[in-house]
Amino acid sequence: MIRVLLVDDDAIVRAGLSLMLGGAPDIELVGQAADGAEVPALVAELRPDLVLMDIRMPGVDGLAATEALRARPGAPEVLVLTTFHTDAHVLRALRAGAAGFLLKDTPPPEIVTAIRTVAAGDPVLSPAVTRRLMAQVAGGSGQDTRAATARARLELLAGREREVALAVGRGLSNAEIARELHLALPTVKTHVSRILTRLDLNNRVQIALLVHDATAADRP
Repeated sequence: MIRVLLVDDDAIVRAGLSLMLGGAPDIELVGQAADGAEVPALVAELRPDLVLMDIRMPGVDGLAATEALRARPGAPEVLVLTTFHTDAHVLRALRAGAAGFLLKDTPPPEIVTAIRTVAAGDPVLSPAVTRRLMAQVAGGSGQDTRAATARARLELLAGREREVALAVGRGLSNAEIARELHLALPTVKTHVSRILTRLDLNNRVQIALLVHDATAADRP
């Protein structure tokens, strides 16, 4: 069972999501919260595998809650809920370690699929959303400093690890990387795990963002 903690200040949204998740045989909604301030205690008590996190809440918002949660060892995965067109802070959530995000109008079957995907260790980012996020990265302030820092961190990788990191940055799955680099799938998974450890990153999304920052100057 995938244990889920739902965090959203809108009681109607929580009720709808609770009803929807209740129909999934492999998902258990173990708790709910209306504010990010409640998250640390609930995570410690309920030990969810995944937190479904709203961004905009009146007290501690989902961004601050995600940053605090993912900084702790053994933290559950975080899947962010947002209205992308009006919320410019999704990138901050991803840099903090969220494994992806969902639009609030996502069809219920896709929400369930996304929860299963993130719980299995894979990020949830559609190609269209990824392009918009990368555009925000490219146009953001401090790009030069961020690029220099990212390049320095990538220099910590050598050989296959660097090749795998660059492939992750292009959005390739483990299976696609294995085919392209002529590696066994378990070997790719081992490289990804070592990259995360060596660079002190939380997930593949952060690898992709780091690669994007490091190679920004090489793109037209």
